[in-house]
Amino acid sequence: MSVFTIASLELLIARRNMWVATSVILMALFTVVLTLAGGAPTGTLGVDPLTVAVTSITTLSVYLIPLIGLLLSFDAIAGEAERGTLALSLTYPMSRGEILVGKFFAHLSVLGVAIAVGLGLTAILTIWQYGIADLSFQALLKLFFTSLALGAAFLGIGYLVSSLVRQTGVASGIVIIIWLICVVLFDLGLLGALVADDGGTFTKEIFPWMLVANPADAFRLINMPDVSVSELASGVGASGATGQLISLLLWPVLALFLAWIAFRRVEP
Repeated sequence: MSVFTIASLELLIARRNMWVATSVILMALFTVVLTLAGGAPTGTLGVDPLTVAVTSITTLSVYLIPLIGLLLSFDAIAGEAERGTLALSLTYPMSRGEILVGKFFAHLSVLGVAIAVGLGLTAILTIWQYGIADLSFQALLKLFFTSLALGAAFLGIGYLVSSLVRQTGVASGIVIIIWLICVVLFDLGLLGALVADDGGTFTKEIFPWMLVANPADAFRLINMPDVSVSELASGVGASGATGQLISLLLWPVLALFLAWIAFRRVEP
């Protein structure tokens, strides 16, 4: 049995549980609404309509993609242990790392399809409204690949949680807390610290690094077209665009590595 066989089995499970359809429908619905709603000011402001659409979808994606990634992965290990199928999976002539990678490929494929459908509809609607002339698709492609990286990071975090607990109910509660911390509470905490610091050491030296350290914030900063927004995290050297990209690419690797270590200790 190969990694791709595990991925195929996981895709069948995702289809049976309606995760594929749910992910695609969510991304398609919200991106269509944001594209149509966000196109109104482009004529008046003289802004590229795709730039406006990407800005709106980035705001959506930073909340939705981590949530989809965590919901896809939170029961990947705990669910099998709870159903009693984990022991069978571990009898296959494969290492635990290969099993984990197979699950990762399957769930990342689901995310990729959902993101591609949503952004594809955005491109189609924008071309239909404004024509293809003078449109730049670079921002849309960057959004697609960075969205995949963001989703991959939270898939890995979901596998880590799933390997550390044995009940899917507990795992689902933990991933929702993680989602709230990463996409909502973390930024609120930083904002409170900024206000309290009032331009001091934290604002100048610590804040830029903490902002980039969060994959959700790194994703947002990379895709926001306003240069002044990106400069918020560029107070020191590598915490600028390079630091944002490193954070976004490093998080999936780190999360999967930690999940693999935790999975090695799981007993069926």
